[in-house]
Amino acid sequence: MRTKHELSAAIRRHRRAALVINARSRRGRRLYEQARSRLLAAGFDLLGTYPVDRPGELERSLAAAVDLGPDLLVAGGGDGTLSAAARLLAHADMALGLLPLGTTNNFARTVGVPIDLDGAVDVLTDGKVIDVDLGLAGDMPFANHVGIGLSADIMRHTPHRLKRATGRLAYPATALALLSRHRPMRATVRAAGQEYEFVTHQLFVANGGFQAGRPITADADADDRLLVAYPVGGPTRRGLLRETARNAVTGHRRTLGDDPFLAVGELWVETDRPARVEVDGELCGRTPIRIGLDANALRVMAAADSPDR
Repeated sequence: MRTKHELSAAIRRHRRAALVINARSRRGRRLYEQARSRLLAAGFDLLGTYPVDRPGELERSLAAAVDLGPDLLVAGGGDGTLSAAARLLAHADMALGLLPLGTTNNFARTVGVPIDLDGAVDVLTDGKVIDVDLGLAGDMPFANHVGIGLSADIMRHTPHRLKRATGRLAYPATALALLSRHRPMRATVRAAGQEYEFVTHQLFVANGGFQAGRPITADADADDRLLVAYPVGGPTRRGLLRETARNAVTGHRRTLGDDPFLAVGELWVETDRPARVEVDGELCGRTPIRIGLDANALRVMAAADSPDR
C-alpha cells in the first residue's frame, strides 16, 4: 500500500484513471461526454470509460474499472453512486475521484469538491489524496448517512423521473405526499454506555457534514472519527416540518455539542416496530441495526489545501 503522498505523486505523474458515470443520475447522461473530454484534455490516460444507464449495471462497471488497475477511479453520479464506489475502494491502493452529478451531492460537499464539473475536474488534476472515514451500517460501508423512518420511505417512493426533472425538490415533494399517513416511531439509541429515546418520524446517523445538500453542523465532517445521530422533530408532523426547515437554515451555525446531536463512534438503534433503513439513498433492510465506523478507510482526491488528519 502506497502512502498518500506516493499515490498523489503517481496520479499527477502518470494520470492513469478509469471513468464510471451513472448516466441515470440527474446530470450524468447529459454530462458524460463533457466529463470524458475534460479529463482527456487535462492529460488523463483513461484506461476504461463506463457510462452506466441500466439498473444493476453500476457495481459491475465499477468492478471492471478497478480490475484495470488505475491509480484513480473517477466516479460520476449522486451519493448512491459515490457510496457504491467508496464501498469497493475501502482499504484499496487506489484513490476515488468525485464528479458530483446527483441531486444533493452530500459526500462531495463534505469533502469540499466543487459541484460544478470544471471545478471537480480541477480537483482531480491539481488536488491531493486524503483519507476519510466510512460508516458501517451493519456490515455495509457508507460514505454519508443512514436514514431510519420517513427518509427510507421517501427513497422507496420517489420517482426517478421526478428526481431528474426537479433535483433535490423531488424529495420534499414526495415527503409531503407521504406525510399525511406516516406514523411516528419510538427509537431507542444505545451509545457510549447510555440510552436515548426519541419519538419521531425520522432519525439520521451521519458520517459526513451534509444532509439534503445542507450543512448538518459547522463542525461535522467525514474525517473526525465520529458519527452524528439526531432525530428530526418529535411525534407530530408539524414538528417534523418545522425542524426540517430549521435544520436547513441554521445547520451552518450549529455545533455537535448542541441538542439533539449525539456525536459517538458507534451506536445501536432499535424501534418499536421494524422501520425501513436507507444507506446513502439506497434501501438497506430494517431496524434493529448497529452503526459504526471504519476510520481512514477511503482515499479520496480533494483540493490541495484540504485538511487531512
